[in-house]
Amino acid sequence: MNLDTFTKMIYMKRRIKFVFVVLFLISFLSFGQTRIDSISKPMKLVQPKYLKAGDSIAIVASAGILIKRKEIIDEAKKLAESWGLKVFIGDHVFNQNNHFAGTDEERASDFQKALDNPSIKAIWCARGGYGSARILDKLEYTKFKAKPKWIVGYSDITAFHSHIHNLGIQTIHAMMGTSLLFDPEETKQSIETYRKALFGEALRYEINSSEYNKKGDAEGVLVGGNLSILQSMLGSESQLNTDGSILFIEEIGEYKYHIDRMLRSLKRAGYFDKCKGLIVGDMSNIKKNTTAWGSSIEQLILEVVAEFDFPVLFNFPAGHETDNRALILGKTITMNIKSTTSEVIFK
Repeated sequence: MNLDTFTKMIYMKRRIKFVFVVLFLISFLSFGQTRIDSISKPMKLVQPKYLKAGDSIAIVASAGILIKRKEIIDEAKKLAESWGLKVFIGDHVFNQNNHFAGTDEERASDFQKALDNPSIKAIWCARGGYGSARILDKLEYTKFKAKPKWIVGYSDITAFHSHIHNLGIQTIHAMMGTSLLFDPEETKQSIETYRKALFGEALRYEINSSEYNKKGDAEGVLVGGNLSILQSMLGSESQLNTDGSILFIEEIGEYKYHIDRMLRSLKRAGYFDKCKGLIVGDMSNIKKNTTAWGSSIEQLILEVVAEFDFPVLFNFPAGHETDNRALILGKTITMNIKSTTSEVIFK
């Protein structure tokens, strides 16, 4: 082999290696861009079919145990039947596995059957507590995505709201079966607005304005739920995308510094960067720390979002109180916050 031939071979090898590296980088960057775009673009969520008389719903327990709760679940069944619905109760609803309503496998089995059964038009969670996140990844959503149905609940059920929104489907944040333990007179709005949401009747709320409200108008897709659960979803495939959305939060039984920490976790994760508005529901049973926090819960929240110019609505009646108004998460709303009254209107 002469010197010219050897030199040409070395040149060709280097050229081939350079082309390979360039193609690899282009491929890698293109993949990365596709992934970034898919996260940053808000999804348009599919609306399951609203219910009508004669449809079927399932009551399942995805989380906490239902000790001595058969009577109240029977009342929930009667309530749904009074609306003309057929009601099926999961096989394992009244099981017990320490903290939970049965093992993870049993709770997942009931939920999976309800997801896959085409005759079931809505899944109504019996109660919250804790445990829904433990079964999220045990479920298979293919049939559900092909034929969506309403998932209904609040508190711990936020795990399902978040996860299912990332599948592109709306859900209902509303009372659960055990909510009927509250005073019937005080739960009238909870019951009636849940019925309206389930059957597709117009939802429009007008409430007295709080002195802490940050006035303004906004329009966006409503997302959110329980603050603790939202924070627990960070970094997972169930983490919400709040770009172009109006975020709803509620909480119970936390210290103020816990709430501050959770909100700042959401802030650092970019929850407020492209948010259109914030709705604050019930902040119930706030614990007193030995060291006083020094400001109200409203002031705490306003301080977290001070740098953003979106409107903030306080005291919306949804969460862990008897008046728990139904919200269709994933649906577009308009929010009008004025000095005396404020409106939340579902489009």
